[in-house]
Parts: sequence; structure tokens; C-alpha cells
Amino acid sequence: MKKVAFYTLGCKLNFSETSTIGRLFTDAGYAVVEFQDQADVYVINTCSVTDHADKKCRKVVKEALKYSPNAFVTIVGCYAQLKPQEIADIEGVDMVLGAAEKFRIVEYITDLTKNLKQLFTSKTSKK
Repeated sequence: MKKVAFYTLGCKLNFSETSTIGRLFTDAGYAVVEFQDQADVYVINTCSVTDHADKKCRKVVKEALKYSPNAFVTIVGCYAQLKPQEIADIEGVDMVLGAAEKFRIVEYITDLTKNLKQLFTSKTSKK
């Protein structure tokens, strides 16, 4: 069974959305594990309100890959919507999903091939 872990930055809405995304993964047969546990997929739900969004996002990606070096890392949320290319350029990030796409995340993760640098936002097309 594949495992997924989540990290949420920001407001109560982000926490609610992470919970919904977690149910999507559970319905698809994934086991939800703690962030510090070894996971196959890490989903980081970002916030753009703070000035430190970039720094915090980079730190959390690095932390995820410390726990599971071959994990597939996906970034979602407000920061992902506003600056998808900036996030895609973070070492270790495999996929960036914007606001309209984040609830289709399980559809986009068809395999766990690393470093595809896929961007799915309403401003961009699949790359």
C-alpha cells in the first residue's frame, strides 16, 4: 500500500482542504501517515499570506526528502497558484497544483516518477 503524508501552512481553510485531499488519497487506496514517517507521496499545502512562504516551503520540501529521499513531492495551495514556476524550481518538487487542480491531485499522480516538474494551474498548462 502506498503512503501519503501532508504538511499544511496557513489558515483554517488550508487545514480543511488538506483534510479533504487526505480523503481523496484514502479513497484511492493510500494510507495516510505522519509527515515524519516515510511516505511515497508528500503533499504540502502552502499559504501566500506570510512573507516567508518561499523560505518555509523550501524548508518543508527538504524535510520531507530527509524522511523519504525518493518520495514524490507535490505543492498545492495559494502560494502554488501565485508562483507555480518559482515553486517548480525548488529542488525536489515534482508537481505543482493550482487552486482549481488541487482536488484532482490523485488523477495527476498516475505514477510516482520523480522530477517530471509538472505544473497544473489555471494560469499554466501541463509541462
